[in-house]
Amino acid sequence: MEPRTPGGPVAQSAVAGRIPLAVVVVDDAGLVSHWSTGARRLFGHAKEEAVGRPAVDLLPVSGALPEQSQPKPRAAYEDYDEYGDLGPDLEASLGGRTSYPAAGRARFSDPGGDHDPDQGRIDVLWWAYPLVGPGTERLLVLAADAGGLDHDDEDPDGTGLERIAPGFALHTEFPGSEELARRLPEILPSMSVGEGARIVSQILELGYPVLEFSQHDRVPVTPDWGVPRRAERRARRLRAAQAAEAGIVLPEQQRPTAVEEAEDLEYAAVREHLEFLNEVSGRIGSSLDLSQTIVEVSRAVVPRFTDVAGTYLREQVVAGEGFPEGPPDATTMWHRVALEHTDEPGRWDDVVPVGESMPFPVHTPFFQCMTTGQPVLVPRISEQMGTAIASQFEKRDIRPLITNRSMLVVPLKARNVVLGFMILLRHPARIEFNDMDRVTGAELAARAGLVLDNARMYTYQESVAETLQDSMLPHIEPRMPGCDIATRYLPGTLLGRVGGDWFDSIKLPGSRTALVVGDVMGHGLNSAAMMGQLRTAVQTMAALDLPPAQLLRNLDDLAQRLGENYLATCLYAVYDPIVGELHLANAGHIPPVVVRAADGSSDLLELPTGAPIGVGGVPFESVRVPVAPGDRLVMCTDGLVEVRGEDIGVGLATLCESAAHPAASMDDACDTIIRALNTRGGRKDDVALLMARLNGIEQADVASWRLALDPQEVGRARQLVCEQLAAWGLSAVSETVELLVSELVTNAVRHAHSRHVELRLVRSDALLGEVEDDDHTLPTLRSAGPADEFGRGLRVVSSLAREWGASRTGEGKSVWFEVALR
Repeated sequence: MEPRTPGGPVAQSAVAGRIPLAVVVVDDAGLVSHWSTGARRLFGHAKEEAVGRPAVDLLPVSGALPEQSQPKPRAAYEDYDEYGDLGPDLEASLGGRTSYPAAGRARFSDPGGDHDPDQGRIDVLWWAYPLVGPGTERLLVLAADAGGLDHDDEDPDGTGLERIAPGFALHTEFPGSEELARRLPEILPSMSVGEGARIVSQILELGYPVLEFSQHDRVPVTPDWGVPRRAERRARRLRAAQAAEAGIVLPEQQRPTAVEEAEDLEYAAVREHLEFLNEVSGRIGSSLDLSQTIVEVSRAVVPRFTDVAGTYLREQVVAGEGFPEGPPDATTMWHRVALEHTDEPGRWDDVVPVGESMPFPVHTPFFQCMTTGQPVLVPRISEQMGTAIASQFEKRDIRPLITNRSMLVVPLKARNVVLGFMILLRHPARIEFNDMDRVTGAELAARAGLVLDNARMYTYQESVAETLQDSMLPHIEPRMPGCDIATRYLPGTLLGRVGGDWFDSIKLPGSRTALVVGDVMGHGLNSAAMMGQLRTAVQTMAALDLPPAQLLRNLDDLAQRLGENYLATCLYAVYDPIVGELHLANAGHIPPVVVRAADGSSDLLELPTGAPIGVGGVPFESVRVPVAPGDRLVMCTDGLVEVRGEDIGVGLATLCESAAHPAASMDDACDTIIRALNTRGGRKDDVALLMARLNGIEQADVASWRLALDPQEVGRARQLVCEQLAAWGLSAVSETVELLVSELVTNAVRHAHSRHVELRLVRSDALLGEVEDDDHTLPTLRSAGPADEFGRGLRVVSSLAREWGASRTGEGKSVWFEVALR
C-alpha cells in the first residue's frame, strides 16, 4: 500500500485528532523526576512507583548498547525495532551519551494486557530531548501509542499506520505547533515557570515533534492530556449520581474508580493553582514604578490565596542603590514596604506600620527563608514561635495577630539573589497552607521577584540617568557681568530620561559672557556622552576667546574626528554688556528669540542657519545684533517647540508669544514658556531652555587706562585705582584691589613685547579688574623657594581675589580678578 499523504485519511485524522502523550523527565542521576498520567497509562507504572527510580528500569529499552554503536541524530526513527523495547537510541539518551534529540518507534508487551502476541503488544512512538541548564533535569521523553491514532475504514488493516514515523522539524514550519509549548507546563506542576520555560525553549530549538508519513509529508504532534477521559469520568459520575437518586445500582465498570476520583481532584487542584498564578501574573507588572509594583504584588494574593500579606525588601532595593551584594545575614535591614489584610481596618497599622526597617534574627522562619532562598511553611504558629517573633517588635505585642495562624514565607528572588520576602498568613478558621500552596507560593514569589527586579532595575537606571544628566548639565550662575540668567531642563517623556540637550554660560574677558545651547541628535547614554564631550570642547575653545563662527568651525572639525555619528546643532552667542551687542553664530539650531524691553515685542533673530556640527565642509557665519538694557534673549532646543504632526512654525510662534509675556522674575518667565509649550501633548524629546536678561553695564561703571611698558607705571596704576574706587565709594576694598592690580600690571610690564598694557575696572555685583597685554603665554601658579625672586605674585592674587583667571585674546592675553563687594 502506498504511503498516505497529509491530504489522505490518516494524515487528516492525525491533524484533526489529538495524541495522548506520555511525559517522562529524567534527572542527571538517571532517575525519574516526573511521570505523567499518560506515562502511567502507556507503561503501566503509577507515579508513586516511578518517581525516584532509574528510568532504565521503567522504560522498555534494550539491555545493552554495542560498543561500536553510535546513535544517529534525527534519523533514529528509520530503525523499526521489533524486539520488544524502544531501542538503543533511547538507552543512549538515558545514559547521557547523546547531545542531540532522538526519536524511534517500537512494539512492546502491554503491561496491562494478556500478553497475547497479537493482541497484547503496543506500538509506541517516542521522542527524547537532552536538556541543559542549571536544574537537575537532563532528559525529556515524549511517547505516544501509535495505535491510538484514528484511522478510517479506508485503512482497516492499519497498514497506513506502518508508514508513520516520529521525527523533528522547525516549529516555525507549523503555525499550530505552539500548542505543545503552551500546554506542556500544565503537566509539569512541580516545576517552576522558569524551569518549564527552559524545557519548552529547548524543545523548540532542538526540533518540534512531528509525525512523518513520507519524506515530505509531516504533521505536528498535537497533545491530548486526557481531557476526553476526564469528561468521560464526569459523565460517569453524573450517571452514578442520577442512578443513586433513582435507587438504581450501576455495574461497577460504569462507576468512577477511587483512583480516577483522586486523579480528577489532583487535576482540579493543579488547574486552580495554575489559574490563580495566571491571574496574578496578569495583575502585576503593569508599571515599572517600584512602589506601584509592590502594591500590585501584595493585593494580588489577598484574599484569594491568603488573608495577610506583608512584603519586605532589602534597603538597597528600596533606595535604588543597585543590586544587593552578598547574602543577607542577621544584620541585614529589611524594609516593610506593603501590608495587605482582610482584618478590620487599622488592626495591623499601629503594630506593624509600613515603612519600618528591622533585622530578623537567626531563629526565625524569616531568616531561614532569606538565607536559603526557599519557601518556609509553618502549618500553625505556636505560642512559643509567636513569642519569639514578637520579640523583634519593641513595646508592641504582635502575638494576638499571628498566633495560631498558618504561615508561609516565600522569597522574592532575581538572578539567585534574595531581594526580599513575603509573609503570608491565613486566619485560624481557614484551611492551613499545604505543600501545593508552598509550590504555588514559590512560583508566585518567583514571578513577583522578576517583576520587582524589573522595576528595581528601571528605578536604578532612572536614578543613574538622572545623576548622569545632572552631572553633565552645568550649574549656571544666576548673575553674570551685565546679565541675569535662568535655565530649565526637561527630560524626555517617551524615549528615556537621558538626552543630548545642553546649555551653558561661560565667563569671557572684557566682562563678556558666552551663552550656549546645543542638541545632540539621538537619545540615550550615547547622546549624553557625546553631549558631555561637545560641551567640554565648547568651554575649552571659549576660554581661547575664539569668535563664534571660528568656534563652531573648530567644534565641527572635532566632531568629525570623534566619529561619523557625531551630529549636533549648536547656537553660540557672546554678549558684551559694555558695548551692548550680541555676537552670534548658528550650526543648524532653531533661532533665538529677542524680547525688546522698549515695547515688549518679540522676534526670532534671522541668522545664517549653518549645517549641524559633524557634517563637515560647510562654512559658518556670524552676525552682530545690538541690544538695549533690559532686552531678553531666549534660546532653546527643538524639543520645546516641535510636536509630531504639527508644523514647527506653530511652536516657534508660541515661543515668541510666551517669551513676551510679562513676568515678575526670570524664573517665572521660564515657567510661562514651559507651560505654554509643554501642555500641547506629544512631546517626547528632552528640552533645554536658557533665558538671559541683558542688563548691560553703564559707562559710568567702567574705568580703563592705557599704561606704558615702564616699571614706574605700576605705581601710577595703584594711584589711578585708588582714586577711582574712592569716586565709586568703594574705598573699603581699595587696599586689596591696589595689591592685586600691582601684581598683574608688574607681570604685564615684564612680559609684554611691543604694545602697551590695558587696565580696566568694571563695577557690577562684584568688582572686576582686567589687565591685557600682547604676550600669549598664560601665567601659571608656581612654587617659589626662599631664595627665588619671582613666582609669588599669582599666589597673592589667588589668596586675595574671590576668583581669578587668564585667557588668550586675539592680540595676546587677559588676566582678570574679581573682588566681592558685599
